Amino acid sequence: MKKITLLLFLFQFGSVFAQKETLETKPDTTKVQELQEVQIVGSRNTKRTVVNSAVPIDVIDVKSVTTQSGKVEINELLQYVAPSFNANKQSGSDGADHVDPATLRGMGPDQTLVLINGKRRHQSSLVNLFGTRGRGNTGTDLNAIPASAIKRIEILRDGAAAQYGSDAIAGVINIVLNDNVNEVNGAITYGAYDTHAKGDFLPGTANTHGNRLDENGNGNSIGKDKKFDGNSLKIAANYGVKIGKDGGFVNFTTEYFSKEKTLRPGFDFRKGFGEAEIKSMNFMANLEIPLNKKIKFYAFGGRNDRNTDAYAFTRNDGSRVVESIYPGGYTPRITSNITDNSVAAGFKMETDNGWKIDLSNAYGKNNFDYKIKGTINASLEEASPTSFDAGGFSLSQNTSNLDFSKNFKSVLNGLNFAFGAEYRIERYQIDAGEIGSYATYDTNGVPITDPTTQSAPIDPISGEPRPGGSQGFPGFSPKNEVNETRNSKALYVDTELDVSKEFLVSAALRYENYSDFGNTLNLKYAYRFKLTDQISLRGSWSTGFRAPSLAQIYFNTNFTNFNSSGASEVLLSANDSPVTKGFGIDKLKEEKSNNGSFGLTGTFGHFTATLDGYLINVRDRIVLTGYFDATALNLNVDSAQFFVNGVNTRTTGLDMVFAWKKSYGDSKFGATLVGNINKMEVTKVKNNGLDQETFFGRREIAFLKASAPNSKYGLNLNYSRKKLDTGVAFTRFSEVVLVDYAGMDNVYTAKIVTDATVGYQITKQFKLSIGSNNLFNIYPDKQDESGNTEAGGYWDAVQMGFSGAYYYARLGFKF
Repeated sequence: MKKITLLLFLFQFGSVFAQKETLETKPDTTKVQELQEVQIVGSRNTKRTVVNSAVPIDVIDVKSVTTQSGKVEINELLQYVAPSFNANKQSGSDGADHVDPATLRGMGPDQTLVLINGKRRHQSSLVNLFGTRGRGNTGTDLNAIPASAIKRIEILRDGAAAQYGSDAIAGVINIVLNDNVNEVNGAITYGAYDTHAKGDFLPGTANTHGNRLDENGNGNSIGKDKKFDGNSLKIAANYGVKIGKDGGFVNFTTEYFSKEKTLRPGFDFRKGFGEAEIKSMNFMANLEIPLNKKIKFYAFGGRNDRNTDAYAFTRNDGSRVVESIYPGGYTPRITSNITDNSVAAGFKMETDNGWKIDLSNAYGKNNFDYKIKGTINASLEEASPTSFDAGGFSLSQNTSNLDFSKNFKSVLNGLNFAFGAEYRIERYQIDAGEIGSYATYDTNGVPITDPTTQSAPIDPISGEPRPGGSQGFPGFSPKNEVNETRNSKALYVDTELDVSKEFLVSAALRYENYSDFGNTLNLKYAYRFKLTDQISLRGSWSTGFRAPSLAQIYFNTNFTNFNSSGASEVLLSANDSPVTKGFGIDKLKEEKSNNGSFGLTGTFGHFTATLDGYLINVRDRIVLTGYFDATALNLNVDSAQFFVNGVNTRTTGLDMVFAWKKSYGDSKFGATLVGNINKMEVTKVKNNGLDQETFFGRREIAFLKASAPNSKYGLNLNYSRKKLDTGVAFTRFSEVVLVDYAGMDNVYTAKIVTDATVGYQITKQFKLSIGSNNLFNIYPDKQDESGNTEAGGYWDAVQMGFSGAYYYARLGFKF
């Protein structure tokens, strides 16, 4: 875990310093200095500080950021303050409507490692499908961690698999929990979205016919449009207590968050386009107790319970509609219950001869269960229930670590040597839903087990057989059930040498063995050279890997794919299934990468600048194919798709951070410009003789590139004087081009989004802030009337969002 500290730490130099200066509500030189002297993820050298690291890191003071913005979730927060972090809400993407996929440097959601207090965090059990960003990937659910529990977030923007193992191809995000004591602090935040937009349409709650959806998602209720929707309430509190007299503490956080749906215009087959409803309860604790002068016991963990509700695609007519239940059609709702538990504990000690030892164990489990509402099993006709338990999946991970490190001051200007071992066990499960959620029933209301003697009812209008399963999301059947485990063992060595006061070099080597695919050996080196007291050069080169997730290997399901042409049945076949092998798809293996970076940092009085270029080559990247014709397989499906090591990619880019702050008497000014320029290329499609356009064609490539937008720039300006503080932020999101169902380009031109906030310290205990995200109510470009967008709305889900302006008020408190 400390090894994560080495690389992230090295990556940061100026970027951290710049970011911290800008994000302080009331910039303070002492506070900045304190942050720079904290050990940062990326270096196992406890003597290393941010300003003399060899690699770039963003250090984000979460308390300052959350008090000066309306961002209520971690992904939202990072989207607007970290140069190459991208995340966005989805609509019509099944589970991705409920767990937001996030990326770093244009890589996949599963190519960034997440740590809490330096310990590996488990991933979500969800694998992203359909038109979501990062589809085919699993990722870590950052929104399951309460923002109020976080002291700071450290983002290492550099390949770090040689130090921390799988998933660190793009970098590492380390979340450091609160350790403050003897105070209660928190906030109550309320906000809502403006439903009215400029242009020739009125989003509101209206669909293209001016009809509103009722509580079951039916589009047959006429009513007046709402002025606001997506109303949200967040209540958070944090409290810490001292334990003993030697620096022990325990810190608790609880957080409640509720957000209603947003509803924006969609085409006839998608009358429920918008963000999901969320109700979430979080708890997190962080503890440290000195047992004696040499040994400390620590523990941390938490629980997140989240209930979500999102609209699926509309069933307007045909064999999927039973008129006696839903006259004129209906829009099913995919709801979920997500439970995320984690706990980590360990001992830190220091020997008399200077060795530091850390023994730890971290366990986490993510459960994701589907409940489908406002739906039917059409083959049951009038006898069908309107809600079903569709089953779900879970992922658990247990990681044990033993780490050693020591600083040898007598070797040149200082040598830090670290080594350690890790053992990890993972388990992935899919559980079947109730029988009505997946079965097709015959005319006698009996589940069909023999198609030669049983047949489904015929729709009297269309003359087509009634399909089975819950509409919106068919449940998992016993045939889909999975219960698989694997383990990995790792050994690493990590060194960092100050050759002189000007020159630093570091190197790491990691060996890892996975029970399901074998061995991997990765290395990294980095350097920093001070040209002057103000200017430094830094760079790194590394190899990396990412093991295929258990979900990518074993996930399988049948689902209905909707577009303007109608519905089709699709089989997503597990990697080890006969169907997958019959199409010539090989067994999944690890992704491999080469990462290189070169940077320049400078600090000139009140001004700090960092520029970091990078190159990331990934071989055998795991993706989800397009739909292959499967009608000849006699599986009652039209198409089949698979997870494959399907493409090689090359990503080049530049991260930049420029920060300035200055005080004039009681007035304090700050300005930060952060930016990322990024270019991803698919250098090879490994279709193995299958039709390339179907395997991974223009459409799939466009979705992959949408996770790696060409650029993002953010200008943050703030001013404070005594009890008043204000801030304004301008974020420019670059053009995104997607390919619709008709093979045409959907072009979303670059947009600038403006956020503004004003805060006033009413008393010593209370602070009131008001503000707006997307103040000028900017929307993505409306697409044509063909109705061929992936999400079925007037826009797709792009980085800038699709819900318009958000207005909020926050009352912060501290006692």
